[in-house]
Amino acid sequence: MGIATDSLQLARRHLLDHGACLPSALNDRLARSWQRSLHAGLPPFGGRELAEPAGGLSLSQSLEQNAQMLSFARPVMDFMYGQIRGGDCMVVLADVDSMLLHTVGDHGFLTKAQRVELRTGASWRESVRGTNAIGTAIEDASALQVRAGEHYLERNGFLHCSAAPIFTAQGAVAGAIDISGDERASHMHALGLASSAARLIENNWLKARYRDAVRVHLHSAAEGLDTPAEGIVVLSESGTLLGANQEAIRALRLAPHDFFALQLETRLQERLAQLLARTGREPYTVRLPDGRRMFLRVERPAQRTPSRAVVPEAHETRLDALAASDTGDAQWRRAAQQVRRILDKPIALLIQGESGVGKEVFARACHDSGPRRGRPFVAVNCAAIPESLIEAELFGYAPGAYTGAQKGGSLGRIREAEGGTLFLDEIGDMPLLLQTRLLRVLQEKKVTPLGGTPVPVDFALVSATHCVLADAVAEGRFRSDLYYRLNGFSVKLPALREREDFDALATRMLAQWDDSGVRIAPDLLAALRGYTWPGNLRQLASVLQTACALRDPAHEPAIDWPHLASDLRDALASPAARVQPASKAAETRAISVGQADGAPEAAPPAALRKIARQAIAQALADGGGNVSEAARRLGISRQTIYRHLKKADAEA
Repeated sequence: MGIATDSLQLARRHLLDHGACLPSALNDRLARSWQRSLHAGLPPFGGRELAEPAGGLSLSQSLEQNAQMLSFARPVMDFMYGQIRGGDCMVVLADVDSMLLHTVGDHGFLTKAQRVELRTGASWRESVRGTNAIGTAIEDASALQVRAGEHYLERNGFLHCSAAPIFTAQGAVAGAIDISGDERASHMHALGLASSAARLIENNWLKARYRDAVRVHLHSAAEGLDTPAEGIVVLSESGTLLGANQEAIRALRLAPHDFFALQLETRLQERLAQLLARTGREPYTVRLPDGRRMFLRVERPAQRTPSRAVVPEAHETRLDALAASDTGDAQWRRAAQQVRRILDKPIALLIQGESGVGKEVFARACHDSGPRRGRPFVAVNCAAIPESLIEAELFGYAPGAYTGAQKGGSLGRIREAEGGTLFLDEIGDMPLLLQTRLLRVLQEKKVTPLGGTPVPVDFALVSATHCVLADAVAEGRFRSDLYYRLNGFSVKLPALREREDFDALATRMLAQWDDSGVRIAPDLLAALRGYTWPGNLRQLASVLQTACALRDPAHEPAIDWPHLASDLRDALASPAARVQPASKAAETRAISVGQADGAPEAAPPAALRKIARQAIAQALADGGGNVSEAARRLGISRQTIYRHLKKADAEA
């Protein structure tokens, strides 16, 4: 690595002295990028701060404009990070102007990345940061890897970055997805992973945007259909080309001006009527004008199997984001109905629930269902930001507030939420000192940036936590006055094991990764339904995504046991995860006989008491001693279990 670094140092000097790159130092693409960086007036040496570009969108504006791309990118980024976690790296999403919209990564590397402004809200446009994977991939509209000293700016030489552009349905660059990490721990497959992720985002985005259009799937091999490598074309009922993914654009040699103008039949040498008549799962072949053979499958809107949806209750007058997220669980629906009544009022919302139950998704649905929809939704994970950075991240800072600060200062996440919603996730992990400052903001409706003066702010506040804040207050870890400010109205989201809409949830999640109507094998579905799901919805989404990736669509019609990771198969086979047999359920329901409808408790016969206690003991053992879990398995209340345990102790 030392020889390569020395060589690249000489190349920088030669570029500065002669205005051209040494022919042997870089490949042609990187050499052209270095020259563009030089012409932009960027000094390759030194560590001084670079000016942010003027006249661009703010982070909140870009987040608003790119909400759709972000919604499809987030789960893909989480999956990518799961593959490289612990490798001193991060996953990055950028918009078309190379502004970083969202990041997820190792805490240690995120801190290092901050030193070179590799953070949300910063621009990594090539003309601002020099040759880099994100900015150069967007500039060239093609995937790129930039290693160590290949970065134009010497200060970025510790990075190893791989980025792939994300394209719209009409072939324009919309942004980029990137894997960045320490050069010393680089991932050899990072570029391939980034490219595959970009294709997945594009395909899911295309299908969702044109879900009511005719869709043509194509590939040069029949086996290539229903894989990430297939081409997808969407067209109107009259045959006009509306959009396509990059594979289809390349295969059919489409140009930007072809969209909304070209009739697809001109490229397939097949009449529209014949094309639309060929609906079915079996692919068929066509010849392109240049003689190439393509395998096609045509899908019309009425053919597709819709995801199971729940019709809102009669009193719900609008199909808002909350209603659209409803898959039939009574607890979740009750929480949504209660929250809907306060959305137009200045009442802080506190969402409680275990990790992975969908607190941020619920918060976004609340925002999109209220009067502030269309305004920024700014999410801050208080547990993910290093304590040393959280103050600047939340409150912002004035220009020159501290050494290493961004030259133009920073708004801070609170001011980015102006007019919209500020979502503070894992609020229970906020340091005490910051709690004091946040309380002052909520009281005064003003925020004071570091080194600056107070600025009025207006936002709706939603907080979330997996811990019991009242306990944190009692233990002195959380301010009581802040707790009462946050807890204007509180809802608790049910854990996945407590929900009664598992099948509908699984169906909806499957549709995100595979819209072919694939289902889960009945015996596997039963086992999944009875699993405790310690990671809740986040874990279920990861399991289903992986299963879809492992399934062979051509030969495997359903998700089945072989598509699960071995550790999950083992967990599902254990007694703690086994679904209760119907006979046992019927037996244990006898526990509450004579107590229904408020009837006075009757002393059961000795034999029945024995059966009940055995059932309770078994349920507690299966649930690891958790009374709530045992009650769920038996279909009774916790109080009933406590009564039986108390009687058993008294009789012992």
